[in-house]
Amino acid sequence: MSLTAIKHSEPVAPDSSLAWHTVCGREDLVTNSGVVVWLDGAQVALFYLPDAEGSQLYAVDNRDPQSGVNVIGRGLIGSIKGDLVIASPLYKQHFRLKDGSCLEYPEQRLRVWPVRFEGEDVQLAV
Repeated sequence: MSLTAIKHSEPVAPDSSLAWHTVCGREDLVTNSGVVVWLDGAQVALFYLPDAEGSQLYAVDNRDPQSGVNVIGRGLIGSIKGDLVIASPLYKQHFRLKDGSCLEYPEQRLRVWPVRFEGEDVQLAV
């Protein structure tokens, strides 16, 4: 699955194979930080990153693949070589928010979910 960054002005193309689930409200998000929600028994870390062109919203697995601990939502957001990344708070490896790939260890990857704003709701697709 690939990650979809949704800007407020961009409509989401309809896809009949995706089932969208409301996981929280826009008011539950913390700007430039992570918030963890549950989806089908999995912890998902949401990152809300507003910029001059709109807002970007990312959804990645909260489980750190190296330690097995649910901590990614507490990681530090940054940019490496133009890619937005989240650094694991435990071992400091960096994961691209757009696709979940790890910069230091290519064999590690975070699962990503398509995510969007639907009015004031935050929705993830499965």
